Amino acid sequence: MELIKRNIHMDSVRCRAFTQMTLEDDVIISDSRPDAARLIMDRGNVVVDEVKTSDDHVTVKGKLQFSVLYLTERGSGDTNKSDVADMEGSIPFEEMVFMEGVRGGDNVNVNWEIEDLSIGLINSRKLSIQSLVGLTLTCEEICDEETAVDLCSEEPVEFRKKTLDIATMVVKKKDIFRIKEEVEIPGSFPNIVSMIWSDIVPGPVEFKVLENKIALQGELRTFFLYRGEGEEEEICHYETTIPFAGSLECPGCQEGMIPEIRLRAENREVEIRPDFDGEERVITFEQCLDLDICIYEEDSVDILSDVYGVVKEVTVQEKSADFRKLQAKCSGKSKVSGHFKPQEESMMIHRILHTSGNLQIAEKNVVDGGIEIVGTVELQILFECSNEKESYGMIRGSVPFTYLLETEGNLENCIYPINACIDQITVAVIDNKEVDVKCVLYFRSNIYKSWQEKIVEQIIVSEPDMEKMAALPGIAVYLVKEGESLWDIGKRYYVPVSAIRQTNGLSSDEVKAGDKILIVKGI
Repeated sequence: MELIKRNIHMDSVRCRAFTQMTLEDDVIISDSRPDAARLIMDRGNVVVDEVKTSDDHVTVKGKLQFSVLYLTERGSGDTNKSDVADMEGSIPFEEMVFMEGVRGGDNVNVNWEIEDLSIGLINSRKLSIQSLVGLTLTCEEICDEETAVDLCSEEPVEFRKKTLDIATMVVKKKDIFRIKEEVEIPGSFPNIVSMIWSDIVPGPVEFKVLENKIALQGELRTFFLYRGEGEEEEICHYETTIPFAGSLECPGCQEGMIPEIRLRAENREVEIRPDFDGEERVITFEQCLDLDICIYEEDSVDILSDVYGVVKEVTVQEKSADFRKLQAKCSGKSKVSGHFKPQEESMMIHRILHTSGNLQIAEKNVVDGGIEIVGTVELQILFECSNEKESYGMIRGSVPFTYLLETEGNLENCIYPINACIDQITVAVIDNKEVDVKCVLYFRSNIYKSWQEKIVEQIIVSEPDMEKMAALPGIAVYLVKEGESLWDIGKRYYVPVSAIRQTNGLSSDEVKAGDKILIVKGI
């Protein structure tokens, strides 16, 4: 008797850990940069350089990178307005995290979230950096689950199958999609002397699985602050949206498979080059999208669910296996808004130059009707001042949100990774002291039902228990009990199901409680 097995490629999280770490440092502004009078914008990024595992512990080494845009007094010129400058730096860290179940040599994936970044000015040459960073560590197992799907036997045996609708893993990898673009500033803008600050943020990105590749498309919202050509080197800004599309090679993919892809867009390179006339008017950049790729295929598998012998005793050994299937795809948008004022009361808003936003999810819970997502949008709004001695100002604000991502069905024991981003931000000046902010947030999730299934691991055939066989009647009338099937009755009396159907003139295996079934051994 031989089991025929099929390998089902599965992934699962063996163990997971979360920790928060506080990073603090005082950083000296480099000598090549002017004195700072007031901070305007900032941003942060975490780079993980090394992950080491040992028994029940993971050591993560990396650094917090930060960039700061600040105001300084202009040293010369006809006006006494402040100038702008930028500075970059980093704070290294090494964090040991307790992670029960992990072993040396295991592959651990580290995701990070900057939950708070506070940069203050100690004096004109020194910054205070404080940040709270959350690290989520997952140890994922990828294995071939050997599942019995058929049986070959010279002995007369009865076996039945069960159909499972599952999502099998086809591809799991990390990759980088590079977007290379160039922007030529309009003719009414002065030539570029030097770039001061750039902000390149992707909106919602759509992924589609094709044959041996993944297609993606979206758009980048770009902002460039530069020093223009002229006697006073005027500070200029240019903002535009750039669509992009392309594909990544992904052997093994087929059209119609399910993409589960997370992305980050942190690393970029921005350069200035001359146009056809030799003037510095073209901004070229390469934006990297770091992709964590999982590709699933929906499959239907008939697995062996039970076996019994007719002339010999057959014992089935089972084990539990984890499976998942795609239950639903859902997406939606939410609008949030708020009114904000500059922190400095003396600041008067002339016009908005740029707004950056960071969407942070604090909670996601299953409720009636779907998944409730709770979080905030952290805003930084750069504006031009109408004050006589102030050039630029900053408004910081936080917009809370609660959104129901609607979906049907029971979400108990479901996995629902949430992809969320800011689709649009618009800022309108109410008066010179207040702005109105409106944001459109985009949410998307593939919902997977997760469960454990008993699968046949081994079959043991032995000689029958003669006393037990002798105690069974050759002919019997059996009264069907609630929940019983012909399979249960056949297994009890060592009689093939087909023989019971033939004896009782049944066209199917369906029976109900109270039915009388004639059992005849040897047919």
